[in-house]
Amino acid sequence: MSTLAPVFALAALILLVLLWRARKTGGLRRAGMGLGALIAGALAMVSLAQPARETGEDVQDYYSQRRAPPPQPLRVFHLGHSLVGREMPAMLMQLAGQGHDYALQLGWGTTLRAHFEPEVEIAGFDQENATPKYRDAHQALASGDYDAFVMTEMVRLSDAIKYHQSRDYAAKWATEAAAANPEAQIFLYESWHALDDQPDWLTRLPEDLETMWKPELLWPAARAAKKPVWLIPVGQVMARLVSEAEGQGGSAELKSRKDLFATTPEGKLDPIHPNDLGIYLVALTHYAVLYGKSPVGLPHELKRADGSPATAPSPELARRMQEIVWEVVTRIPETGVPATGL
Repeated sequence: MSTLAPVFALAALILLVLLWRARKTGGLRRAGMGLGALIAGALAMVSLAQPARETGEDVQDYYSQRRAPPPQPLRVFHLGHSLVGREMPAMLMQLAGQGHDYALQLGWGTTLRAHFEPEVEIAGFDQENATPKYRDAHQALASGDYDAFVMTEMVRLSDAIKYHQSRDYAAKWATEAAAANPEAQIFLYESWHALDDQPDWLTRLPEDLETMWKPELLWPAARAAKKPVWLIPVGQVMARLVSEAEGQGGSAELKSRKDLFATTPEGKLDPIHPNDLGIYLVALTHYAVLYGKSPVGLPHELKRADGSPATAPSPELARRMQEIVWEVVTRIPETGVPATGL
């Protein structure tokens, strides 16, 4: 039930009483004055009932300055679920080149809360972390071994916020990372919602960034860490690429949003998990933000985590993906990446 329902119920009751009295006494003018006062009072109550919208004003100074690219290859810790997966960090390592290394802790649709609290079960933990790249997240951060910590939240994000305390646990992870290694950079990976989740996938991506990812995760995390938590805006990159491709009847082999997503073993569209083309786009966006460098010109023929060849985008599509990643990353202040020539 809306928090405003009792307010309007009370207003309706008072209005009925006023009208009844006016009818009895003929005091319609006084009833009108009473109604005006009632409306003013109700509006005041509505104002008090509405929660203050998070603006992040107190952390905006963190994002007024740009980051310098790291002077050396990074060691990255990835915390998340299947939209991180094993393939994307492996592709990122190939894009970054010699010296880049990583570890991870994953699950199936896992919340930041489940990763943080040892008593909360992580679905798919054994399957997803059956890799030499697994490392316990708390131990990894405590070691101080990592230059970058990248976290993400489960989707549906609205459910995570409502039921799993996203705001609190984004802050807890950021606090822990900052305390363990004050020199390390902290990042929030903005993902996407399912293609079949309403409202429209493409329309909703920019809205979700402004109404959920920033106010409910990014800003609370930065506030807790007392330093910037940088945004990896994959959802915005997807929106930009898909909007262009669908608007012009295709971009090389990318004809629609569906071409970035996998198929199930039954041959149906998987509405949430990316295929190799989508994973490549996610890896490019991570590279651009983590390294603060344009991805234009990077390799497009990469391998999966198990060493098998990934399905590569055509040179034409790879180039356009790389250009769009850089366009998007450099126009969002929360990435910390300055716009420079391609």
